[in-house]
Formats: sequence, structure tokens, C-alpha cells
Amino acid sequence: MNVAKWALLAVLALPILELAVFIAVSAIVGFGWALSLLLAGSLTGVLILRHLGGAHITRMRVVLEQGIFTALQADNRGSQVIFAGILLLIPGFITDIVALVLLIAPLRRALSAIASGVAPARDDDVVDLTPGQWHQLPDPSLQDRHKDGCDR
Repeated sequence: MNVAKWALLAVLALPILELAVFIAVSAIVGFGWALSLLLAGSLTGVLILRHLGGAHITRMRVVLEQGIFTALQADNRGSQVIFAGILLLIPGFITDIVALVLLIAPLRRALSAIASGVAPARDDDVVDLTPGQWHQLPDPSLQDRHKDGCDR
């Protein structure tokens, strides 16, 4: 099966799976709490889209008008947050869990790394490269010291 068939199957199966998960959660925590959790998730989605959605859509319009498509690739985080807001807006626990994965920064970075096939970014300003992606450059400050004849 190709990707389109799998995507169509997932879209058709999602409401049935969401209903089954809702029934299971309702059996565990009660109908009122389960419904409250769904409403809280949808409200959170509305707030995310209202707060971040307008600015992101405006940025996308400007980028598309200027034809700078590399800026769209650089704004991957914003797109993921907007997608998470849309998923939170859809009632259901499965979509809410996927949205939370997109909203939590370390999980989002790991997901991006898996999707792109690159090692996840680190927070300590260290860039991990494979040996074929880098080469050593001479340090110009060391060359200047040798020319002056003074080693420190």
C-alpha cells in the first residue's frame, strides 16, 4: 500500500479509535472528567491558535509573497505548534497526545530529527557532525603569535 492509502485509512479509523479511547478513559475516570479533559484540550487548542496562529500565518504570507521558501523550512517549529493547536482543537485523546508531543520541546526536536534523519539538536551549543561534514581550519590567532615571535 502506498502512503496515500495508509493516510486515508488512518483518517477513516481515527474517529472510531477516538471513541474507543474516550469510552476507556470514561470507564477509568468517569464521564464528567473525561468530557472535561476533552473540553480543556479543545480550549487549549483555541488559545494556541489565537495566540500564535495569527502571527505565524502573517509570517507565512510575507514569505510566500517574497518567494523566500527557505524561511518556511527554518520556521518548522512554528508550523509544528500551529499543527499541535489544530490537533488540540479536534476532540479526542489520541489527537491531544500527538499535539502534546509536538508542543514539548525535547520530544519535538527528537521527532524532527527522526523525520529528517539528522541527530537531534543539543541545548549546549554543540553541533554534532559526521566526519565527512567538517574539516579543521587553522586558528588565525595562533599564526599571528608565531609571526610576532612571542609564545605565551
